[in-house]
Parts: sequence; C-alpha cells; structure tokens
Amino acid sequence: MEVLSGRMLLRPADRDRSVAFYRDTLGLAVHREFAVGTVFFLGSGFLEVSGEGGRGASPDQSLWLQVRDLSATLDELRGRNLPILREARREPWGLDEAWIEDPDGMRIVLVEIPADHPLRRDIRPLP
Repeated sequence: MEVLSGRMLLRPADRDRSVAFYRDTLGLAVHREFAVGTVFFLGSGFLEVSGEGGRGASPDQSLWLQVRDLSATLDELRGRNLPILREARREPWGLDEAWIEDPDGMRIVLVEIPADHPLRRDIRPLP
C-alpha cells in the first residue's frame, strides 16, 4: 500500500461550533472548505470536520498534535480561555505532553519532543 496523504475525519455534534474551535481557538489553518465541511492543516496531515455525529467523543480516540513550544502553546490557549485538562509533564516515554479537549470532548494531546529524545536524533550509525 502506498499512502500519499492522510486525514482524520471528525463528525461533531455541532459542526459550526467545532469548526470555530479548531479555526479560532486552536488557530489551525484552513486547507479547504466545502458545503458540509472544513479541512484543516495538521502539519503533515489533515483534520476534516464535516457532517454531524451524535454520540460524542470516544475515550478510545485522541488527536495527537506536536507543537514547537508546549509552554508557549498552553499560555496562548489559556489566553483564549481554553481550559487545560492536564498540565504539561514529562511522560515515561520521554515526551512532554499536556491535554485539552474539543467541544465534543475529544481529547487532544499536545506534545513537545525534547531535543534529546530519539524522535529528534539521528540514530543511524555513523559510516
């Protein structure tokens, strides 16, 4: 299988409210809009908010967003009156993570990868 692009599809209870959250509160850039949805840039992927759902968020799903500076990001979101569910802390796997949620209760994990973490180092052996 050759994957050229990917996106997460989100079916919110109130599409306008969720679009406003992702666009205005989180400040995600709009990739494209169409009659029943909006697609946002997520770094190398996309988030499509379209249609309508009814059951709310599943505790089995989270949106993982890597940010450059977690502390600055949390300060920015607090300035927009967004509650922080869990403040930033270093996880056992070495990533700095904080949690927020969208209007339907979808957990959003904000992640900063420390400079010394294997995800940021080239672990290939030198020639």
